[in-house]
Amino acid sequence: MTYPKSLLRQAIENDIANKKYNPMNDILFKFIFGKEERKHVTIDFLNAVLDRHGAKAIKDIQFQNSEIVPLYEDDKLTRLDIFCVTEDGTQIDVEIQIVDKKNMERRTLYYWSQMYLMNLAKGGKYQNLKPSITINILRYTIFPGEPAHSMYSIYNKETGRRLNEDMELHFLEVPKFQKKPVSEMTSVERWLAYFSNKLDLKEMEELAMNEAAIQTALDAAAVFMQNKKERLDYLNREMAILDYESDKDAWIAEGRVESLLDSVRSLMHKKGWSSDEAMDVLSITPEERAIISARL
Repeated sequence: MTYPKSLLRQAIENDIANKKYNPMNDILFKFIFGKEERKHVTIDFLNAVLDRHGAKAIKDIQFQNSEIVPLYEDDKLTRLDIFCVTEDGTQIDVEIQIVDKKNMERRTLYYWSQMYLMNLAKGGKYQNLKPSITINILRYTIFPGEPAHSMYSIYNKETGRRLNEDMELHFLEVPKFQKKPVSEMTSVERWLAYFSNKLDLKEMEELAMNEAAIQTALDAAAVFMQNKKERLDYLNREMAILDYESDKDAWIAEGRVESLLDSVRSLMHKKGWSSDEAMDVLSITPEERAIISARL
């Protein structure tokens, strides 16, 4: 169903007024996770996703220019959401993906390869290459049957031995998050809970009490919304996302009608049935019947 833009806008405004913000809005995400003054929030998130604790925990990061200059003039310019380098030289790209464009697996490989190649200066030695990591936060599901957080690398198909630790491709499929008591959540599950927007106000307060970095993220969002320009940019991005989703639903519905129309015509031709008989066999809804009948 397509809703008037005025209603969509009002719904977003109401959410903002009720302090219900979408942390997966990439404009808000970059404000929270891409600023030097809040890099401890990003570090906490990275350590949770990468399972780095104790001596192995990331202690510091440096944000880098998110535009990766192509090797050749005709190559595509790569613009990452958040690009940072840890104290040991590991490069990390964090991406927010709202819309499933059916290309995420190859897209993240491309981003990873771009980062990895940047490690090797002209005349450099291969042993000086540093690990590169991509982290993809998705508002849709691409790996049915896999857990909400999955990591891909290069392994021997027969023995399972990992080639090396230079490649990590992480996927956080946010819709797969299942609510549970905050006390029972792992570090990465707490961040999934934050991105999911599935928690009520009381649950979110408990989450923030147990994860200081999430409290900082929530506070930063409130500051963000006080800036008129930032707020407007956020609202416009939310409108664009909702418009796309609405159009997508309409495309899907239209595709179903076209498919049913072809089936009805086929049955009428092959079986000699009336349109009503064909639609009865296909269990077509009254709404779809009216549309199909008008097109026969």
